[in-house]
Amino acid sequence: MIEQRRHALPAIYAPPTAPRPILLLAGEPQSARVAREYVREYVLFHVPGASEEHLETTVLVTSELVTNAVRYGTEPGDFLRVVLDADDTRTRVEVHDPVRRRPRPRPESEHRDRGRGLLILDSFCPGAWGVFDIPLGKAVWAEVKAS
Repeated sequence: MIEQRRHALPAIYAPPTAPRPILLLAGEPQSARVAREYVREYVLFHVPGASEEHLETTVLVTSELVTNAVRYGTEPGDFLRVVLDADDTRTRVEVHDPVRRRPRPRPESEHRDRGRGLLILDSFCPGAWGVFDIPLGKAVWAEVKAS
């Protein structure tokens, strides 16, 4: 009888593990996709009531920050770090890379496919993004307000 009950007992419930706030990535183009997936998972876990608009905007902003860090802030073999913080009012995304050179706006051009990353940050995070130095490089950050 005891053996029958032992087999009928439910498995012990283990709560899901929260995604950590720091993600280390290789300085290569594929890292933008990994960062997008990770940020989506992070926001859904830490802010379960986040709107779809907030989630998609945060993913887009993260993609821009990581892509720019890969293009302009890394060399072959370098790594970058994504640092996240989210609550009901906003999600903050920081991307750390090993190059001190700060991003700068480029003049608008119909002939260039690149150089619009800061315009995207300005439109989705007006007045809520910036750059600061870290011991071995820089961090570019943006905060996406909850919608």
